[in-house]
This record gives sequence, structure tokens and C-alpha cells, in this order.
Amino acid sequence: MAKVTGIGGVFFKSTNDHKKLAEWYSQNLGIHLEPWGGAILKWTNDKSEDRGLTVWHVAEKNTEWFSPSPSSFMINYRIDNMAEMLAELQRNGVEIWKGPESHENGKFAWILDPDGNKVELWEPMPWDENNKAK
Repeated sequence: MAKVTGIGGVFFKSTNDHKKLAEWYSQNLGIHLEPWGGAILKWTNDKSEDRGLTVWHVAEKNTEWFSPSPSSFMINYRIDNMAEMLAELQRNGVEIWKGPESHENGKFAWILDPDGNKVELWEPMPWDENNKAK
């Protein structure tokens, strides 16, 4: 049987100006935009121990996981340095909705993009004495 081997792309519709939303992601999360307006994320650039894996999950119909966003999806972006990312976001006037929090598989924080989509930031790291919840 044929099977899925990875995530080939993430596509979502803007509720306002799609070019401005893409630029917001470029300016605030460092996503390099290609001339055609999208981005190519290469996990080979990821230096974490798990070598760039992607998590996939279907949430229950009544989940509050994506709240306060009314969207039916949430994108988790792998990042290389939580402290630097949050400092940069705050300098850019982006409100940190929640976090950072440390869990068994890394550090997490959440923000909302200009369209109100909840965005999860994840710095993957192994659980050890330096990565315990604070």
C-alpha cells in the first residue's frame, strides 16, 4: 500500500490581504519568501536531535486547542531559539499569547497572526535537567 512520507506543504487562505499576511510571517518568523510569494522550508537546515520530524494530528470536533482562534487549524513552526524568537516578536509589537513553556519534547509558545490564526512555536529539545518546566 502506498503511504504518506511527509508534509509536502501547508496552505491556508487569508481573511484579508494575503501579501501582507505573507510579509508578516517573513518579518516576524523569518520565513524567507520566494519570488512567487510562498516559502520552501527545508528540514535539512534544522540542527535539533530529532533531525526535523513533523507531527500530524487530527483534533476532536469540540477542541479548545486552537482557541482563541476560530480557525479549524493551527500550524506549529519549528524554531531554533525560543528566547531570541520571543524577544524579536516583542520588539516587532507581536503579543505573546502564551508561553514559553517547557515540556518533554521542547519549549513552546503561542501567538496570533494578523488574521487571528493561532501559531504554535516549538523549539525541539530533549528532556533533561536544563529543560524542566519553569
